[in-house]
Amino acid sequence: MSTGSPRVGIVAIQGDFEQHIAMVDGLGLATAELRVPEDLVGCTHVIIPGGESTTVGLLMQRYGLGDALIAAGRRGLAIWGTCMGMIMLAERIEGRNQYSLGLLDVTVRRNAFGRQVASFEDTLRMAGPDREVTGVFIRAPIVTEVGPAVEVLARYEGEIVAVRQGNVLGTSFHPELTSDTGVHAWFLGLNAASNPS
Repeated sequence: MSTGSPRVGIVAIQGDFEQHIAMVDGLGLATAELRVPEDLVGCTHVIIPGGESTTVGLLMQRYGLGDALIAAGRRGLAIWGTCMGMIMLAERIEGRNQYSLGLLDVTVRRNAFGRQVASFEDTLRMAGPDREVTGVFIRAPIVTEVGPAVEVLARYEGEIVAVRQGNVLGTSFHPELTSDTGVHAWFLGLNAASNPS
């Protein structure tokens, strides 16, 4: 583990958390794998990776990490969800009654671009970091509805694929599966309150 500040917590219950760890390590920042509430102590930023939202939601509930993230997010902890992570952050999930953190006032649609065999990558423009980024879309969701406090950061073929609400960021795509650290560097530069847990 590299040393430095901020200390970035990466939810390591299931999914591609190791790629996020490698990306953050490459930026010279400390990482912590998050599985239980105690792991959040000292973190200034949290990343929720891609994976399977139903499974991760159940385990977050079981081990108390979900409630801890909700409380920390409401206190100002910077949280970013990629793909499944964005689903976990959403208040509403189309056609599903499943656990989520409800920190983003959005509605999401799961698997909006099709199944895994329909995975693809393409270039898109993302506000915030204000740059072209490579979007890797794997069974990716889209945002179909945003609340008044939500800023749309990126669209792909007219569909919303990146949003921000204050300290909470969601992207449909996977920047951690590219060699470009730009989105990670931008997120880690956002103002964040140290977690007072």
